[in-house]
Amino acid sequence: MTMLIVFHSKSSAEVLMFSRHALPILRAAGKPYDSEVPERGVITREQLAGAIAGIERAMAITKETDENPDTDDDNDDKTHPVNEPVSFRRRAYPLLAMLRLAHEKQEDVQWEPAPAW
Repeated sequence: MTMLIVFHSKSSAEVLMFSRHALPILRAAGKPYDSEVPERGVITREQLAGAIAGIERAMAITKETDENPDTDDDNDDKTHPVNEPVSFRRRAYPLLAMLRLAHEKQEDVQWEPAPAW
């Protein structure tokens, strides 16, 4: 089941993400989740350095689709950006920024189900 989760830390804005998209990021951060993200969780301040390093490694080996942009402006067959898949790097960046700031401030990062809209 896919749920919307919200990541919190004291010094940064919340990060919203579907649990299915958070799963590979949390795995890269060192969380041992197989197929599902727990409803609530925490990355402790002691775990932040390792989590940041793991996500950065995963981002480095993940191929970004727009690193080699098509320079042919006459090509009408280009895929509209809305229809392109979101890469791991782009999806992970907001959470990585939160983790870096939390590490700097020595704060935990927690997640929980997002409130219903």
